[in-house]
Amino acid sequence: MVNKYYDSDCNFAMLDGKTVAVLGFGSQGHAHAMNLKESGANVVVGLRPGSAHTAKAEAAGLKVMGIEEAAEAGDIVMILMPDELQAQIYREQVEKHMKPGNVLAFAHGFNIHYNQIVPSKDLDVIMIAPKGPGHTVRSQYVEGKGVPSLIAVYQDASGKAKDYALAYASGIGAGRAGILETTFKEETETDLFGEQAVLCGGVCALMEAGFNTLVEAGYKPENAYFECIHEMKLIVDLIFNAGFEGMRYSISDTAEYGDYMTGKRIITDSVKAEMKQVLTEIQDGTFAKNWILENQVGRTMFNAARAAHAGTLAAKTGRELRAKMGWKQAQNLDEAK
Repeated sequence: MVNKYYDSDCNFAMLDGKTVAVLGFGSQGHAHAMNLKESGANVVVGLRPGSAHTAKAEAAGLKVMGIEEAAEAGDIVMILMPDELQAQIYREQVEKHMKPGNVLAFAHGFNIHYNQIVPSKDLDVIMIAPKGPGHTVRSQYVEGKGVPSLIAVYQDASGKAKDYALAYASGIGAGRAGILETTFKEETETDLFGEQAVLCGGVCALMEAGFNTLVEAGYKPENAYFECIHEMKLIVDLIFNAGFEGMRYSISDTAEYGDYMTGKRIITDSVKAEMKQVLTEIQDGTFAKNWILENQVGRTMFNAARAAHAGTLAAKTGRELRAKMGWKQAQNLDEAK
């Protein structure tokens, strides 16, 4: 069984007299920094010169420094830049400022697990990975709630690394919802698999395939969009709130019968075999290698795929429908994060 912890199991006083340097102020960065500050931690934010996030961080009452200055000031240095930028930033701007006994922290294990960042042995290396986007981590904290989080210890030079991880997780509100202990390996591989095979790759491909099937059969794109894409949120919200049983209780018996009879015809043994291959490529480093190389050559395939998907009939239909809906829809993609 996984180890679970709550605020009563955490000693937030572990952060007393410490400076937490949060490098980055994007989706996760703003939530970590603001929640920790309001929990009583001494927080500084490290940003590149001219960052668009500087004004936002300062407006929140946070002290903003350059990345190197923040790394030097921090006893606990949390790196919250995108995965593909972290290794270079660490090598060039952070590593030289890390001192024996410092704590190096991450919210995802990618760069440690795949050896893109190799910290010195005199550092504690921990992970605090909230299981939700940064804006939810922030909004739940403000409401007095929290988002569950994973913690992990990669290196324990001080003998107190887990205590630091628990204190940090409590400070961002995770102790209100539950803190689960894992490893860098397990978090990295399961997170990547979930994104690729189910949450992003699998779900998006399934919705678009359903949309295209209806349109190719002569049905209107608008109808196809509502039935195969728009309503996905309604189903997911039911599962989120009450599990599969709650979702099935809330839908019609006709829909539930179709669920049981048809789902297994869509997710066949061949689909499961492909899922296993996706997992193998995550485990053996194939995906990591391809993503690292993709960034080194200017993201040629990534950018082409993004442009192609933005031009599909499903995407165009969705943009047109959302623009006409009576309630507020995010037109700026940054608002949707």
